[in-house]
Amino acid sequence: MLVVQIFLPLALALVMFGLGLTLTVADFARVAKYPKAALIALVCQVIILPAICLGLVLAFGLKGVLAVGMMLLVASPGGTSANLFSHLAGGDVALNITLTAINSVLAVFTLPLVVGLSMAHFMGDDAAVGLQPAKFVQVFAIVLVPVAIGMWVRSRFEAWALRMNDPVRIASVVVLVLVIIAAIAQAYQQLLDNIGTLGPVALLLSILSLLIGYYVPKAFKVERGQAVASAMEIGIHNATIAITLALTVLNDETMAIPPAVYGVLMYLPAAVAVRLLSRHRTVV
Repeated sequence: MLVVQIFLPLALALVMFGLGLTLTVADFARVAKYPKAALIALVCQVIILPAICLGLVLAFGLKGVLAVGMMLLVASPGGTSANLFSHLAGGDVALNITLTAINSVLAVFTLPLVVGLSMAHFMGDDAAVGLQPAKFVQVFAIVLVPVAIGMWVRSRFEAWALRMNDPVRIASVVVLVLVIIAAIAQAYQQLLDNIGTLGPVALLLSILSLLIGYYVPKAFKVERGQAVASAMEIGIHNATIAITLALTVLNDETMAIPPAVYGVLMYLPAAVAVRLLSRHRTVV
């Protein structure tokens, strides 16, 4: 399908380029300023959440490509909208930017690993294409290269980059929505057939991600603003990356359904979390 193979990767590249326009080298170096908060958030994102998602997948009896689709989603980095939600909830947005930058790099390595192991477990060893070098290169090209280009443009033409930040973000969101709708439309019947199972799994994953992202840092005495930033970064996964990888790198429309369902449902728990956290800034 032309719209999937060409326009969806281009649309995601535009999104990641826009993310790069907001980042500087200092955003990566800033982790030294928040070592404990950043480390705890990254451990939650990279280790704890995949384990919890695997538990949900097994508990709800998801199998085959649908199970792999959920694992692909949970291995994706935080979404850029996490910054907005963090701001609304009183979180440390600078930490969000730092976590997004680091997660975007880590995802190049963790995504192929999680997907490869998931495909081996749920689809058989012969299906484990996630660890093949060619697939790794495609993930690298889709996730990291546009970010690096955006950062380079920001470093050379900072005034232009700052001026173009909002237009690029708006354009990328519009294009992505249109392309994803067209792509998922092909798997509409499969979506209807599985929404009853995928909906609860996606909703529970979203809620648990937010709770873990907030309360695990709090248990380690991370200050509230950083805990809020962690909750939003961990609780709002980049469903767009997962959908794009499923449709283009892994060539499986059914695998894109779980992140598509999550991408719609995740905003409800996130909005509730923002409401609760913004109302109780001094007591939570």
